[in-house]
Amino acid sequence: MKTICFREPTNENIAAAAKIIRKGGLLGIPTETVYGLGANALNEQAVYNIFAAKGRPQDNPLIIHVPDASWLSRYCENVPGCAYQLAEEFWPGPLTIILPRKDIVPLRTTGGLPSVGVRCPDHPITLAIIREADVPIAAPSGNTSGRPSPTSAGDMLEDMDGKIDAIFDGGPCRVGVESSIIDLTCQPPRLLRAGGLPLEELTRVLGEVIVDKCITQQMSAAEKPKAPGMKYRHYAPKAPVTVVTGASEESARYIAAQAKPGMGVICFHEYTAQFPGCTVHDLGPQNDKAEQARRVFDAMREFDHESVTQIFAQCPDPEGLGLAIGNRLKKAAGFHVVEL
Repeated sequence: MKTICFREPTNENIAAAAKIIRKGGLLGIPTETVYGLGANALNEQAVYNIFAAKGRPQDNPLIIHVPDASWLSRYCENVPGCAYQLAEEFWPGPLTIILPRKDIVPLRTTGGLPSVGVRCPDHPITLAIIREADVPIAAPSGNTSGRPSPTSAGDMLEDMDGKIDAIFDGGPCRVGVESSIIDLTCQPPRLLRAGGLPLEELTRVLGEVIVDKCITQQMSAAEKPKAPGMKYRHYAPKAPVTVVTGASEESARYIAAQAKPGMGVICFHEYTAQFPGCTVHDLGPQNDKAEQARRVFDAMREFDHESVTQIFAQCPDPEGLGLAIGNRLKKAAGFHVVEL
């Protein structure tokens, strides 16, 4: 198939993109977090085609995207007041809320779970497409399963050209890591994925929030994921990755002592000159986690165009967006972490 690229948000292009969704096709959609591989969340065959295009495990649930909180009652049962409170505070934005599903949402979409993750993306093009299609869009990240997530239309085309009907180019993603996922089907609420909305913001609204162990360690093969990104190795370049935690100066010294010519390094801007003979990608200033979030997937994806034998990565502390950035790096490394 030939993949069409929509480049201008005209009414005609929005209508054409929405038609692809309604007819059961696959559409690359821009969001503030990463680009998504979208299909009609209520169409089982279309959802199956998402899994096939990505090579995604069937038990890895999908998030459905809606244009506002009024759609929650269409697809979710027993919506608690705190869900609407979160939506009021953070939607549109990088937050996915897990709630009990209604039967209208196929089990294929939820990975066989009785719950469904819902979010309202903060991108005018995708919101317009959802409203025009008048169906929720199921959309995981628009990469081949396991690879770094795409933060531009070009990244997504690299993985999906010829596999999907179209992609809508909405420019570079301004957040750069996926949404945070909060499970409201349990008490206290549980953070299942650290993302673009910091944990501190969630606790401000909800009070106590439990951080699921999958954020800091690998799930076992027998465990069933309740949200995307929990179980499987994700975000990974082809070369093996080692993540180094600890104070920035100390982690830079450790990497400089270990890294050999021909290896790759992801490091904070302040240390880019300390690894002679290595291919270095700048994660951004050590105190600017928003910039690090925007760059982390680009850095890992770029290594697939370069000949490196191994990659070392500095890791920010877990405060704010650092929890999400560190999680993405550690997932890419299969939780091969050196703690200093």
